[in-house]
Amino acid sequence: MKVHKKIDSVILVNKSDTPIGTEPKLPAHQKGLLHRAFSVFIFNRDGEMLLQRRAWEKYHSPGLWSNACCSHPRPGEDTAAAAHRRLKEELGFDSEIEEKFHFIYRAEFDNGLIEHELDHVFIGQYDGEITPDPAEVAEIRWINPNVLKQEIAEKPDEFTVWFKIVLERVLEIL
Repeated sequence: MKVHKKIDSVILVNKSDTPIGTEPKLPAHQKGLLHRAFSVFIFNRDGEMLLQRRAWEKYHSPGLWSNACCSHPRPGEDTAAAAHRRLKEELGFDSEIEEKFHFIYRAEFDNGLIEHELDHVFIGQYDGEITPDPAEVAEIRWINPNVLKQEIAEKPDEFTVWFKIVLERVLEIL
C-alpha cells in the first residue's frame, strides 16, 4: 500500500478564486465553505476516458465512479502541482495535463457533508501502466464517452455529483 500525507486543511476562496484563509478539511465540508479543488480527466490515444471507482472507505461518495482523480491543493501548493501529485498518489502515474476551465458547485450528501468547491479542471492523455492505490481507488476502467453518457443516463446514482455536472463541458472542448 502506498503511503502519503493526508490533507489536513483546504484553501478557502471567494468566487474569484482569491484565497481568504484555510480550514481543516472535515469542518470545511461540514460547514459547506467554498474551497479550492481540482479534477483531472485523462484520455487515452483511442479517445477513451479513464474512470476510477472511489474507494469504499472514502468519507463521501464511496464506491461511485468518477474522473481519473480529484482532490484539494494544500495551503501554499500550486493547483497544477497538486493535480500532478494526486495523479501519482492515487493512480501511480503522471502525465502532461492542462487546465481548461474552472467552475463552482455545491452538493449536499446524505451523511451531512457539503461539497462547495471552486473546481479547476485539468485534461491530459496517458497510455501507460496504471497502479492505483487501493486506499483511494477501488477500481479503474477506460470507457468510450458515448458509452459513458448512456451509462450515466441509465444509472446516474453510480457516478459522483461533480462528475455528472462537468462531464458535458469536458467532452465539448476535446
